[in-house]
Amino acid sequence: MNALDVLMYGDKLVLQTLADLPVAQWETPNVCGWWSVKDIVAHLASFEHALEEVFGLFLEGGATPHLDVMVADPQRFNDEQVALRQRWSAPQVLEDYETSHRRAMELAGRIVPSEFRRTGAIPWYGSEYDLDDFLAYTYYGHKREHCAQVNVFKDALK
Repeated sequence: MNALDVLMYGDKLVLQTLADLPVAQWETPNVCGWWSVKDIVAHLASFEHALEEVFGLFLEGGATPHLDVMVADPQRFNDEQVALRQRWSAPQVLEDYETSHRRAMELAGRIVPSEFRRTGAIPWYGSEYDLDDFLAYTYYGHKREHCAQVNVFKDALK
């Protein structure tokens, strides 16, 4: 697996999904549970921030405040991170997502390729998994799931 490609294609899917959605529809509730499209993008942005921290662990270490809450209490993480961005405009939320994704990609590009396949390198995810697994399931699969929800919403608008 090429981790950088997986990350790139996940991001491309998100941006393509959002490209033709009018900004006026971004705050319509109940696209995913009670979440709007803006809330979904805020949620995805928070995951990108946590991913920056994960990649940082493979490089120079450092604080992991997003990741710590994400692992310890995923529901709290989701609630707090979406609430943090409630007053932001849709373009601001999208910019947060895009900026964090770019930083994550830069960090990922600095990681030795063999590290992505080192089983047990992220014990909080599961000792039998590697970083490639984490990216495929927690990032690519996660984006596909939420993009499908947004596409269902867009179909209902037609």
